[in-house]
Amino acid sequence: MTSTDFDVVVVGFGPAGAVAACLLGQAGLRTLAIDRVVAVWDKPRAIAIDHEIMRLFQNLGMADKVLPHVAPFTASEHFGADGQLIRRIDMVPPPYPQGYTPSMVFTQPPVEAALRAHAASYPSVEVQLGVEFISLEQATDHVAVTLQAPQADPSIVTAAYVIGCDGASSTVRQHLGIAFEDLVFDEPWMVIDVRVNDAGLAKLPATAAQFCEPARPSTFIVGPGNHRRWEIMLLPGEDPRTMERPKQVWQLLSRWLSPGDGELWRASSYRFHALVASQWRAGRVFLAGDAAHQQPPFIGQGMCQGIRDVGNLSWKLAAVIRGTAFSALLDTYGEERDQHVRTLTARIKAIGHTICERDPVAARRRDADLLAQGGGTARTVTRQEIVPPIAAGLLADTAHPANGTLFPQPWVAGADGPRHLDDVVGTGWRMVLDGRAAGAWPNTAMPIVTIQQPGHSGLVEQDGILAAWFDKYGCVGAIVRPDHYVYGVLPDFMSAPAVLDDLKSRLGGRA
Repeated sequence: MTSTDFDVVVVGFGPAGAVAACLLGQAGLRTLAIDRVVAVWDKPRAIAIDHEIMRLFQNLGMADKVLPHVAPFTASEHFGADGQLIRRIDMVPPPYPQGYTPSMVFTQPPVEAALRAHAASYPSVEVQLGVEFISLEQATDHVAVTLQAPQADPSIVTAAYVIGCDGASSTVRQHLGIAFEDLVFDEPWMVIDVRVNDAGLAKLPATAAQFCEPARPSTFIVGPGNHRRWEIMLLPGEDPRTMERPKQVWQLLSRWLSPGDGELWRASSYRFHALVASQWRAGRVFLAGDAAHQQPPFIGQGMCQGIRDVGNLSWKLAAVIRGTAFSALLDTYGEERDQHVRTLTARIKAIGHTICERDPVAARRRDADLLAQGGGTARTVTRQEIVPPIAAGLLADTAHPANGTLFPQPWVAGADGPRHLDDVVGTGWRMVLDGRAAGAWPNTAMPIVTIQQPGHSGLVEQDGILAAWFDKYGCVGAIVRPDHYVYGVLPDFMSAPAVLDDLKSRLGGRA
């Protein structure tokens, strides 16, 4: 391949772009991250992350920088047309499968600033802010990217690959001529963030709430500290710009708060969309984050999806650039992420349609149906069961329900107290075995991690999470990818060579 200035250019340095730069920097790849905006926006936008994303932050060595700005995401209680509880959306109970609270709220500005600083700390990462992407030209073995810095002539840098993380109006996507496919959801809403004082907090629910009222559907979210968010549907005839004015905003909030109860932090009108790019890759250029997809916010997965994108892509780029995998591995990025995004968006849309029902008769029928599903009471659904596994791409050919699921991360015993599994064994390809199983363990170059139960020597888990996982899926081991998704399982130790041979052939023979 032609010598290039960089291995990867990341266009856009928001959360997804910053995480991409962190992961590429951690892999030692020469990375340029650019953004036309210099400063992190000081208003909250995304408000939710989950345990998969926190595990990735842990792997980057920066969980301690994020956790001070995080709090558990309280259960969301859904109230029907007549104010009755019709459904709850909560998180799975402890012991937590990924080692963190499964659903969390967070404050975006300090977390985004921490991500940017962490990315810039890698010696192989260069960050240029106030620099705008202009265009790109692809050759057989590199991409030439034209950039524009303030008060300077345009410049050209070359890279093996480019990732467009430049938001919903992505210039990279437009330059490539890639269209969004409309998944048919388009609703006008107002998002309002308030720093609530003690008097105001006393008036508010202790948990998140979804008011599925035909007159005006509304969402209430308990953020970290005194941060509270409302998402309120705008009605036909209401001008979005007018409704952003403080007088109108406080009118929308009047059932909960008065202006003396807190400080208005942000009020922005949005159209909640369901969109996905018609393609995720064009040659050596990839789309990620909002540049590739948008979904309604009803279970708080927007930013999570963007970080999943770059978590999926970054280790594959590293493998291909290092020559340990065929370039065809990069095709699995779009296969996996497109399927995952479409499936999750369809589930979010279904939740959104039940919330947004404006016809009173249909809303009461909805309420009765939901209560009937719970045998006459409000059923609890976990956010974790709504998020699907990977169902396409780099997975073992032998179908198994564990394939494509997120592998657990238990706490394991250590000399200085319990530690997260990843901190002990690392995050590359690995074979994780059930120490309770009898048989001759596989002989392989892939790192083997054997998990024991209390009372045994070796790597001992604390809460039986992996023992329960092995029992659930009827296997004695799992081949785990660098992004923690299960490639394939071992029904017995004798099956390991066949699974590993299949993986080597698909990666390029150097797995």
